[in-house]
Amino acid sequence: MTDLDKAEQPDAAGPRDDVLLRVEGLKVHFPIRSGLLLGRQVGAVRAVDGVDLEIPAGRTLGLVGESGCGKSTLGKAILKLVPVTEGRVEYDGTDVASLRGEPLRRMRRHLQMVFQDPMASLNPRQSVETILTEPLRAHGISYDKRTRVRELLDAVGLPASASAKYPHEFSGGQRQRIGIARAIALEPRLVIADEPVSALDVSIQAQVLNLLEELQERLGLTYLVIAHDLAVVRHVSDEVAVMYLGGVVEQASADDLYATPRHPYTKALMSAVPVPDPKVEENRRRIVLAGDLPSPANPPSGCRFHTRCPFRQPTRCDDERPQLRVVETGPGGAHKVACHWAEEIQAGTVTPHEVTAQDVADAEAEATV
Repeated sequence: MTDLDKAEQPDAAGPRDDVLLRVEGLKVHFPIRSGLLLGRQVGAVRAVDGVDLEIPAGRTLGLVGESGCGKSTLGKAILKLVPVTEGRVEYDGTDVASLRGEPLRRMRRHLQMVFQDPMASLNPRQSVETILTEPLRAHGISYDKRTRVRELLDAVGLPASASAKYPHEFSGGQRQRIGIARAIALEPRLVIADEPVSALDVSIQAQVLNLLEELQERLGLTYLVIAHDLAVVRHVSDEVAVMYLGGVVEQASADDLYATPRHPYTKALMSAVPVPDPKVEENRRRIVLAGDLPSPANPPSGCRFHTRCPFRQPTRCDDERPQLRVVETGPGGAHKVACHWAEEIQAGTVTPHEVTAQDVADAEAEATV
């Protein structure tokens, strides 16, 4: 029996403890072309530039980072919605990145996606019934239309009467529930949720997040949740990975990462999250990063964060790219950091310095030489 055939079989034992998704050395580079007919490649946008990730079955990995760091591109590359330049995307032992044609189509039944904007991701010309049954028809799965649509709507907390309506007749939160219902229609094992609540009102976000957790418990789903909101990620994730400029700079259990962030970039992100205690908030030290995110078409040499890092040490940070490595193993598992000085920063032997806009400009100029 092949890996694909095994993936077709239901897992009677429920979620397993082994790794369901493994990403190794994943790169997604988009060519920059020039010339009269745009036929000459003059560079590349390194949207994802060497990412390693693992997600055990039945668990949730949260992926955070600022806009432009490559989070959404990584999610799409896992599903092969964008071409993979290099690396492996291994789902239950099968390399998705190498699949073509019918094997890829069958594999996609087990990997589904919830998109950021529910209005843009739902066809306005299709009824809810058509939206929910289209994946079943595409994969040649026999079903009773009325029964299956009712089951899916009930699973996401919508009435059966919603099946005859169209997307514009629903609120944003209801549309996202329809998007979630569509994602689980094929009974996948892995769901990638790309900013699933960022387009929703704050009052609705918690309802959708709770729904995702309920479905995970009921259906044994494995999640990759992509978000820029650190509070959202902490609420739903077992483990959190932080991305910066195409690479993962820190990964740990949610509790460990939020309690003791080790990478300077993660520290800066955490310092911006407000604390609901006026006394604590008043005495907190905020880390304000100077400059903007560098261009992924021309990333800095060495550590990608060194042009904005308050802990930058000349020469090594400028020339040598740090690898994601284990710096501590605790009750929550391995704490991985891509920083040359993670232990020294934690011990206080490497201290921060103020980074000015001129420092950033100088570092970027050096990086492009």
